[in-house]
Amino acid sequence: MSASPVDPALAALKREARAAPQRAARAAAVEFEQLFVQMLLKSMREASPQSDPLASDASRMFQGMLDEQWAKRIAARGIGLAPVIEKQLARNPVPAKEAVKGAPVSADGAERSRTFMKTMLEPAKAASRATGLPPAFILGQAALESGWGSREPRLANGAPSHNLFGIKAGGGWRGAIVEATTMEFVNGQPRRTVERFRAYGSYEEAFADYARLLTASGRYGGALAESRNPEQFARAMQRAGYATDPAYADKLARTIRHALTVIA
Repeated sequence: MSASPVDPALAALKREARAAPQRAARAAAVEFEQLFVQMLLKSMREASPQSDPLASDASRMFQGMLDEQWAKRIAARGIGLAPVIEKQLARNPVPAKEAVKGAPVSADGAERSRTFMKTMLEPAKAASRATGLPPAFILGQAALESGWGSREPRLANGAPSHNLFGIKAGGGWRGAIVEATTMEFVNGQPRRTVERFRAYGSYEEAFADYARLLTASGRYGGALAESRNPEQFARAMQRAGYATDPAYADKLARTIRHALTVIA
């Protein structure tokens, strides 16, 4: 079995942690402080009256980019949070073998993957009937996007969003919304951002919305036509722009292959 591709940011953090644990802890603490400031700015802006008639998704995107730059400047000066986090990380370092999105499933993770697929099999079958894709393809994508259900975005009160597919809440979404930190790749470079995702009332709703997303337009037509080959399906999903990770197709194909072995 070939080695799994690792996200560049995660690989760099691992190298830094091995070479200089204290410096790695400090870098992680500063990054967390920056994300905290960015979320704070975003919350303050959304709490302000929205009266601009010319506001659009594009203007909001540029406003978010500006907020990110302000967050970097404020965090560079420090608000006192990073030193506290750094001390906590020094006392409780992250294990060297932390879970990696798209990595092979460990012995402990195998049980979680079986439980996840057993729980989500019926909603996946419903989505399969709507899309023509095998249930394993759908379960594999849900598993990759949510870390076998362990990274599902949660609402402010801790309730689950039921969003297993990482589907964002664009301008046309009229349902509930949850904010979460995610990794996006811009020009091939990883960047952590706070994004708005769709929230559902149940997992059945999440799978149904995933099916609608794939069938509502021609964007994912090429992927729907590859219902026999996980690798071709995964590459078509990446070409269609489902994710920005350059290694997404490889990770998705590998996760689908694992799903096929579990539910065979």
